Amino acid sequence: MRSCLGAASLLIALCGLSRPSAAAPATGPDCSRPYTLAMHDHGLLYSAATDTGIDKDFADELIRRSGCKVNVSLMSRARIWQLIESGALDFSLSGISSREREQFASFAWYFSNKYYLLVRKDSGITRLEDFARNEHFQLGVIRGFRYSDNANKLVDKLTASNRVSLAGGLEPLYDALLLNRIQGMIMEPFDYPAVQEKRIRDVTAIISFNDPSVPHGLIMSKKALSPAEQEKWRALVNDMLADGTVRRIFEKYFNAELAAAMVDQVKP
Repeated sequence: MRSCLGAASLLIALCGLSRPSAAAPATGPDCSRPYTLAMHDHGLLYSAATDTGIDKDFADELIRRSGCKVNVSLMSRARIWQLIESGALDFSLSGISSREREQFASFAWYFSNKYYLLVRKDSGITRLEDFARNEHFQLGVIRGFRYSDNANKLVDKLTASNRVSLAGGLEPLYDALLLNRIQGMIMEPFDYPAVQEKRIRDVTAIISFNDPSVPHGLIMSKKALSPAEQEKWRALVNDMLADGTVRRIFEKYFNAELAAAMVDQVKP
């Protein structure tokens, strides 16, 4: 009799595990449809040539934790913002906010960094104030990018005087800089390996914008994802910050001190 009762109790318990209560809340993202996520080719964030980078590692872990099907693709940054706005793309990575972007995108922050100006040594620019007396300086920027406050002010000012050249990525800007078609470009820590190459290092200098670090995060399309779903994906990102996963990813590409400076300022 005790054996039968024990077997019955086990069967009831197993049934309870296999059929959760309808009242139990779903904490993870809704995986009833496949999602889309686009990355852009940008230094240590992602290299299409090697299929490696911070964004690749971050995306792999985020997708694993979500349990959802996510189709990952490669696009230009300008195209990514267009599709996020239309709702044709669910996610992208390492994005920064602006007043315009807040209208159609929300963010889950996971690191922050500063921006710098990379200039030719023969440009005569040694500080930001030098731009006022140099009317021939041409700046190169990646189409669809925004930066920190002072960097954006410089871009907008030079754009108004037709002194900005647009490119789809970093490599065309490096080439234009070496050919003296532009005399400067905006860079960030993910560009360090290329900037340290002898061909670039020998002819350039770095100037700080003296702006605070700018938060970067998972970009979520407001048109594609409901506020409730956005919060579920944001919770996954916060968990990755809290358990040290994001810090470990950054330490694969930067020394521990710089990784900590970029990640630890963002609190889950």
